[in-house]
Amino acid sequence: MSVDYKKSNNGKCPVMHGGVTKAGESNTARLWPNSINLDILHQHDTKTNPLPGYDYKKEVKKLNFKALKKDLLKLMTDSQEWWPADLGTYSGLMVRLTWHQVGTYREFDGRPNVGSHRFSPQDSWPDNTNLDKARRLLWPIKKKYGNRLSWSDLMVLAGTMAYEHAGFKTFGFSFGREDIWEPEKDVYWGKETVPLAVNRYGDPQDRSSLEAPLAASHFQLVYVNPQGVEGKPDPVRTAMDVRETFGRMGMNDVETAALTVGGHSIGRAHGNGNPDNLGPEPSGADIHEQGFGWNQENGTGANQITSGLEGAWTTNPDKWDHQYLDLLLNYEWESKKSPAGAWQWEPINLEEEKKPRDLGDPSKKARLMFTDADMAMAMDPEYRKISERFYKDPKFFEDSFARAWFKLTHRTMGNKENYIGPWAPKEDLYWQGNVPKPKKKYNVEKVKKMISSSKLNSSDLITTAWDSARTYRRTDKRGGANGARIRLEPMNQWEANEPKKLSKVLKVLEGIAKKTGATIADTIVLAGNVGLEKAIKKAGSKAKVPFNPGRGDASQDQTEIKSFKWLEPHHDGFRNYFKGDFSVMPEELLLERASLMGLTAQEMTCLVGGMRVLGTNHSTAKEKGVMTDKVGALTNDFFVNLVDMKYTWKPTGKNSYDVIDRKTNKVKFTASRADLVLGSNSILRSYAEVYAQDDNKEKFIKDFIKVWTKIMNADRVNLKKLN
Repeated sequence: MSVDYKKSNNGKCPVMHGGVTKAGESNTARLWPNSINLDILHQHDTKTNPLPGYDYKKEVKKLNFKALKKDLLKLMTDSQEWWPADLGTYSGLMVRLTWHQVGTYREFDGRPNVGSHRFSPQDSWPDNTNLDKARRLLWPIKKKYGNRLSWSDLMVLAGTMAYEHAGFKTFGFSFGREDIWEPEKDVYWGKETVPLAVNRYGDPQDRSSLEAPLAASHFQLVYVNPQGVEGKPDPVRTAMDVRETFGRMGMNDVETAALTVGGHSIGRAHGNGNPDNLGPEPSGADIHEQGFGWNQENGTGANQITSGLEGAWTTNPDKWDHQYLDLLLNYEWESKKSPAGAWQWEPINLEEEKKPRDLGDPSKKARLMFTDADMAMAMDPEYRKISERFYKDPKFFEDSFARAWFKLTHRTMGNKENYIGPWAPKEDLYWQGNVPKPKKKYNVEKVKKMISSSKLNSSDLITTAWDSARTYRRTDKRGGANGARIRLEPMNQWEANEPKKLSKVLKVLEGIAKKTGATIADTIVLAGNVGLEKAIKKAGSKAKVPFNPGRGDASQDQTEIKSFKWLEPHHDGFRNYFKGDFSVMPEELLLERASLMGLTAQEMTCLVGGMRVLGTNHSTAKEKGVMTDKVGALTNDFFVNLVDMKYTWKPTGKNSYDVIDRKTNKVKFTASRADLVLGSNSILRSYAEVYAQDDNKEKFIKDFIKVWTKIMNADRVNLKKLN
């Protein structure tokens, strides 16, 4: 007997013990929706991790890689009765799993990291229908290899091995993707609440007006609508969506075309039935379904409903060949409805022998179909040129696809130093952001003395090191001080880096590096440490700032301008810098940067207070938040004055406030919202009060040193090896 626990609870106790047991029940979120969400800084905490202290990057190297590959290749044809393989192979399903796992990458902020496909909301998006089956099929392999093989690596490797099984030679594969244990709390998927909504364009006719952080054309889609723009067939308009989406993922036209052609060279779509018969998605299904979604009676194999489109892209969807291009360029196509009512394209007068086999009865023939995005490869002028070149030069196509697939599946892994395993390619790729290893040893103390005796002030030294390091993004492991790219285009021209001042500082530091044999990257970080140690001494402390040598100097050729432009900080609350007006508040922007840098709320609070008294504000906000009479000394004055009730706060304009003495009514300091949030937000105020205490002056200095060092070393992949 099935019990419905969702029905009326009349006559029952309204609560158990008063616990907030459902998502969205928080009173704080409901009553004060404008409160900043500090939870994004504390996600993936050790409390959620069942393997605390486990060094995955070390343990994954112990995998039996040959056995794992053999097992995955065997899996492709190990058809299960509960979810039969299409024409005897799961290759197409596994390719789709990988595609949808890695396809949410965005150059804008590098999000998300891989691994979140197991959790809601992604596990329950309509675009991911039936991919829960792919993960369950992979479970025996995950079970066998255990902690030494992350779900993140496995889900990406599965699609790569699927191509190998189908007969395609891939470019390579790297291990090293660590699992997360809860959904990302900082990823913005769009403001919509209804699946497949389209209200994410400033101007629907201008497809480039897609809301800035997003890439997918519709809410809860990974890429674009396969039926066409807003579900209406129009390959030329769809081409605009494809170009915009893949462009925001860091792909050029050749890479985009290669991925489209190669992605659909194996596998098929499923829409042979009524989509209304689909059961709830995994996160919406009843508890007895055990996270198994989209169930339907007799809904496997030939009767399966997934995208709603029905048919294969090629005659032999289980084998790698070049037929896709032949069909695309040499046949006329017409728009038709699938049995599930979805718009798709089918070839006119297709020979019987070129039709794929039917899933239910292999002796019969099935539909051959293309999506609107497929047709865009023939109807958009630029994509057409590329497709014709692929057709005429199969080797060029295969090389283009192999490289594009590798880029798609490794974009969040950072540079080559992060790659693990025997299949990782050795070749330097233009998009990786690789940094050459330093070849010379040098005297660190000599470099420090030369920096200290230069005419550069502490503020210049600290801000240059900060500006160099703050570009690091934990999301896709890009940016950071390693490489000293702050001296190269485009970074040396960013407004946030104050180019004129930067040029003068770099001239001195580059000269010191040349004389001592140090790398420029190390010299920049050392300079920041020197400036910081001077400020610590001024505050009456003897604390030292640790330094780890070993950074290399990247060249301009290793720094792709188009790609690195996305790292530009249009806002940096730590230096009270905000470039123009934003639709969100400065404190939210501060929070976003802290999140990208991998900081906790306590670390963010400590950094802001320290940076203010150090006098490191951007020139556009020189005095804002500098709540001390001893600028240049690493004191806790900022916090002391922030929480002192002898002051009141008066708005004086947009993001501008006066700090006024209650007795004299005179302006003592000025501040921004990025300053005041540390006193207004109850959680941040609690941290500020800790640092304002008389007994925590030294603690503040030590905490600042710790988080400063964390930022300077954030991109040091092999730091453990260097020490």
